[in-house]
Amino acid sequence: MSGMDTNGKRLFIARHGETIFNLAGRIQGEHVHTPLTRTGFSQADEMGLALARHLATEEPALDLIASDTDRALQTLSVIAEHVGADWHQARSDARLREIDMGEWGGAWYRDLAGKLEIDHQEGLFATVAPGGETYRDIAVRLEQWLGEQDFARDTVLISHGMTSRVLRGLLTRREPHPRFDTPIAEGLPQGSIVQICDGIETVIHLGGGEGEKA
Repeated sequence: MSGMDTNGKRLFIARHGETIFNLAGRIQGEHVHTPLTRTGFSQADEMGLALARHLATEEPALDLIASDTDRALQTLSVIAEHVGADWHQARSDARLREIDMGEWGGAWYRDLAGKLEIDHQEGLFATVAPGGETYRDIAVRLEQWLGEQDFARDTVLISHGMTSRVLRGLLTRREPHPRFDTPIAEGLPQGSIVQICDGIETVIHLGGGEGEKA
């Protein structure tokens, strides 16, 4: 199926590296300040190296975009260094944040046993957190963001697990998920980076980290 037109430009999309909340088994949601672990920085380094190899014969002018969270901006800074891009020119946008987990933001997964249903086969939350977002809510804010983009240059974009799956689903025009009524791409382990150009997705690097943890 043909995907969303990106004006022939490439979007290099990744989620942030592992964070202290990931390591501790806590839900981050839209929390802004959850720094990367040493593993998280290593994953960012790995993605930057992979992207640099992918662009080895080019000198592209890259736009840099990220969620406005620390973990996304930290990840972007490492990748930007590898590809020779100026992190100080990066743009951040709150609409690229992770799914809002409402009252459960910051909670330990272990404390939500019996409350939070997780589809482990697909790596998706099947329960909407009290005061939180649905996948459709994520799609609405991403559609608004996408509508403002002119895709004038190739772009490195750092977001989050659930949000990047919806973004990739929208960009590749996937059929809405039968349970969540929203286009959702397959999950990728932390440390992965993909390229999407005019709706066609290519995996540049498959990381060795864990699956999505909001």
